[in-house]
Amino acid sequence: MTYEARRDEGADSRTLPKARPLWRQRDFAGFWAAQTLSVLGDSFALIALPLLVLEATGSVARMGLLTAVGGAASVVAAVFAGVVVDRVDRRRLLIGCDLVRMVLYGVIPVVWVLGPKVWLLYAVLPVCEAVGMLFAVGYVTVVRSLVGTGRLTEANGRLNATAAAAGVLGPVCAGVVAAWTGPATAVGVDAASFGVSALCTAFVRFRPRPAEPSARTGLWRDLRTGAAFLREQPVLRSLTVLLFGFSFLTLGLNDLVIYHLKHDLGHDDGTVGTVMAVGALGTITGALLVARVRRWFGFGVVWTGSVALCGLAFAGIAWADEVPVVALLFALFLAGGGMAGTCSMSLRQEITPEPLLGRVTSAFWTLHYAAAPLGAATLTWAAEHRGTTPVALTAGACCVLTATAALLTPIRRA
Repeated sequence: MTYEARRDEGADSRTLPKARPLWRQRDFAGFWAAQTLSVLGDSFALIALPLLVLEATGSVARMGLLTAVGGAASVVAAVFAGVVVDRVDRRRLLIGCDLVRMVLYGVIPVVWVLGPKVWLLYAVLPVCEAVGMLFAVGYVTVVRSLVGTGRLTEANGRLNATAAAAGVLGPVCAGVVAAWTGPATAVGVDAASFGVSALCTAFVRFRPRPAEPSARTGLWRDLRTGAAFLREQPVLRSLTVLLFGFSFLTLGLNDLVIYHLKHDLGHDDGTVGTVMAVGALGTITGALLVARVRRWFGFGVVWTGSVALCGLAFAGIAWADEVPVVALLFALFLAGGGMAGTCSMSLRQEITPEPLLGRVTSAFWTLHYAAAPLGAATLTWAAEHRGTTPVALTAGACCVLTATAALLTPIRRA
């Protein structure tokens, strides 16, 4: 029996009745709650860590360097994450990753009581990002086991929507907490959220994954397996190449927006949190619409249009000198990014055999994310020396060109 036949057979047996809402499925609901709580805390760190660096150094380039260091750690971890995920118990892996991040992020506010220690951020964040990549690959691989193949886009959309809803509250609270007590306290909230997430995940029962028909191979062979699958799938191959450039252009966007609001427009931490929260509303909108829009128009149209929307919004930020306009454009960017990301993740989950899903996900993220840390450092360095306007305009135009290039690939007919 082929991988595809085994996958379809397993998916049929795992797919739950469509009349039953996802939130009423006990294990998915528990998993859903765990991830939402984790993202709620993560959104604190999204604001707090850049603010800690900016508060201590006043440099957007140092912010970008921290983002780049964390991103580089994610890329390195992604190389091996799929092999690990496909070999270990995924439930224990998810819980362990949450607990490690709880401890490491918890160290920051404790040390910060004695005074700013920027070097600590450069030590803690790479480890947390590497563990986070391991968690993310494991997270992607378990969704299909909870809901079945037929409801993947719906489940991913729901997960992304509630994560974004938590992201609405998180940045606002982070901005308020940072303004009142300092960004280090917000990082402490982030640490606590990982503990709650681990507790929720402990009560989730994941269905056993089908055994791989062949004998266990060596590490190098396992590393090549995911990349080989991507190379053989025309749509996934095209997505990997195009996302390589898109990630290079966009990883530094959060730092750029924060710097633009605080340095160029002269606003405080509370305003930063509010803009990030409004941006998260865009993610919610995109996540809630993506399943229906994909059914109407197909993968190719939705993915290409979403990336084009990201580019136009990014370029618009170059000219925005009012906070409401920045917030709206940021929301449009995240709406497009959320729809494109949900579509590509769902497609990868749908067509990848279950025993290979960890390695394929790992290879996909490693390859398309490889240049992103350099991109974040480059964009923020350029913004500090040349200004945010030309940097945002150039990056946005290149994103639109990426969407145009997709029309010449198998993505168009996917």
